[in-house]
Amino acid sequence: MVVTESIKFSTQGNGEVVDITQQVAHKVADSELSGGTVTIFSPSATSSLTTIEYESGAVADLQALFDRLVPQDIEYRHNLRWGDGNGHSHARAALFGPSLTVPFVNKRLTLGTWQQIVFLDFDVRPHDRELILQLIGE
Repeated sequence: MVVTESIKFSTQGNGEVVDITQQVAHKVADSELSGGTVTIFSPSATSSLTTIEYESGAVADLQALFDRLVPQDIEYRHNLRWGDGNGHSHARAALFGPSLTVPFVNKRLTLGTWQQIVFLDFDVRPHDRELILQLIGE
C-alpha cells in the first residue's frame, strides 16, 4: 500500500536547519501502515534533507561546512543570469539531495538514538515550505 502525506512549515533560509523528525514520526504513527519505508521529498531547488544529531554544536558544524564547501561570496553563473543571489543555494542543495528514505517498524521510525531528520533551507529568503511524504508498506 502507498500513502501520500505532506508537512508544512515556514523557514528563514540562509542555511537554516529544521528538525522535522516529530512531524514525520506522527505521519508514520497515524498511517494505516505498520511497517515499510517513508520517503520525504522536498520539491525545491534550494533545499535538502539529511540526518544529524540535532544539537547546537552539530548544527553549527554542519552550517559551517556549507560555507566551506560552497561559499556564498564567490561568482555563480546562476546569479549572473537571474540576479537573485542564490546560486550557492542551488549548489548546496544539489550536494545534499532533495529526498531521504527511512524504514519504519511497528509504526516507529528506525532512526538511531542520536539521529534526527532535518530539513536544510539554503535559499536567501524566508519561505513557506511543503514536504511530500510517501509511505510504502503494509
